[in-house]
Amino acid sequence: MPETLQGLAPVIGRNTRLVVLGSFPSVASLAAGEYYAHPRNQFWPLLSALWGIDLRALPYPQRLAEVKRRGLGIWDVYARCRRAGSLDSAIEDAEHNDLASLRRRAPGLQAIAHNGGESARAMALTRTLGVPVLRLPSSSPANASWSFERKLAAWREAFVSCGLA
Repeated sequence: MPETLQGLAPVIGRNTRLVVLGSFPSVASLAAGEYYAHPRNQFWPLLSALWGIDLRALPYPQRLAEVKRRGLGIWDVYARCRRAGSLDSAIEDAEHNDLASLRRRAPGLQAIAHNGGESARAMALTRTLGVPVLRLPSSSPANASWSFERKLAAWREAFVSCGLA
């Protein structure tokens, strides 16, 4: 059985209006200590297209500063789990992050967006927080059935609804 893996700390500021919740960081993200570090994950390209800034060209701490400045939060549904590889389907013995703390961490929270299907399994929990809860198409390279343009349209709708795009 694989060892227990620990996720990344939340990127949430007092002015966060929208939180994007992934499932759990990939092997590449855990190794780098950075959200969405896999080179084919489209998270950073999607944000870059939405905001008209090449976030991938910035050092990671500057990316996070830009994310927080614009009112976006990044976190995951799971705090820790066992998993061989990076596929969500391989997640076992998962423990949830303290998602109920989102309203305290981000008092101006306007919506929560689940990045993909595994994250969306926690929608029953996030819906109890009293803000709109959305399901976004996964930015993962495993979600090859959606084109970048189709993902961007769905992400833009969510970001516009919170004044982030």
